[in-house]
Amino acid sequence: MTKIAIVGFGTVGQGFAELLERKREEIERTIGKFRVVAIADSKSSISGDFSIGDAIKMKREKRRLRDDRRAEEIIEELDFDVLVEATYTKLDGGDGLDYIRKALKKGSHVITSNKGPLVADFRGLMSLAERNGVKLMYEATVGGAMPVIKLARRYLAFCEIESVRGILNGTCNYILSRMEEEKLPYEQILNEAQELGIAEADPTYDVEGIDAAAKLVIIANTIGVDAKFEDVERIGIGKITPEAFSVAREKGYTIRLIAEVSKRALRVSPRLVPLSHPLAIKGTMNAAMFKTDTAGNIFVAGRGAGKEETASAMLSDLYDIYAGN
Repeated sequence: MTKIAIVGFGTVGQGFAELLERKREEIERTIGKFRVVAIADSKSSISGDFSIGDAIKMKREKRRLRDDRRAEEIIEELDFDVLVEATYTKLDGGDGLDYIRKALKKGSHVITSNKGPLVADFRGLMSLAERNGVKLMYEATVGGAMPVIKLARRYLAFCEIESVRGILNGTCNYILSRMEEEKLPYEQILNEAQELGIAEADPTYDVEGIDAAAKLVIIANTIGVDAKFEDVERIGIGKITPEAFSVAREKGYTIRLIAEVSKRALRVSPRLVPLSHPLAIKGTMNAAMFKTDTAGNIFVAGRGAGKEETASAMLSDLYDIYAGN
């Protein structure tokens, strides 16, 4: 019986719990029986005898779980095989960094959707997992359901990955796509994106390239390029004008916020992209192009965010821990 603890019970944590329940039969056919032994948010928790459905209902109706025990107490005191860490991203690692370290030290596998801890201490966390004979899985931190990490680590394992170029933020891609289509200024399209819930009330994390840079740091370290957030050359999209799109289009190009890592470059910036290129995608899609020595160019695209998309990436990590070898 695999025992799972979930820390962080917002949109992503609840999405993962819902998928566990909905796909229980398929999951147990593959990895065997499992049980969620605890769920914790920032102020409350539930453990012992409970159902996933009851926990979700409690959180949505009361905005808290049953008990006062906090996440760190759950991690320190309870026995579990896998910690699913889905707390809010802070680039210094935040509480999530401490939660992951504690779980790895006690010999539990970790699945995380939280970029912050990996941006703050990628090498340290991977070394800690290796020393304790467990796995730290993080597919959901980059590109949602788009399989960027598994592509790099497994399917391109014996290729030299010369570079990765990608669109890693759906909010920026939506804004740029709409500016191109409607020939309207940045501020007007940003307001539209906020009204639709595509952009946050404070969009800085997205439009200044911070989110894309954090994801790029994780990709860089995954492919063997030692990188920290401060190493990323970063320019946001706030100064792009409709006129810039007109000039680009006359020459057969569009403009996209491109994140790029190679031995020579580590940057996030608006770039000219040929209209016929796969990275000229529109809307909220994410995409990545891997350039390799033996497999040529490999392109992937998909939904880079969303409750079920992110949760599905975390489920794939659970599969890899127990059935992927």
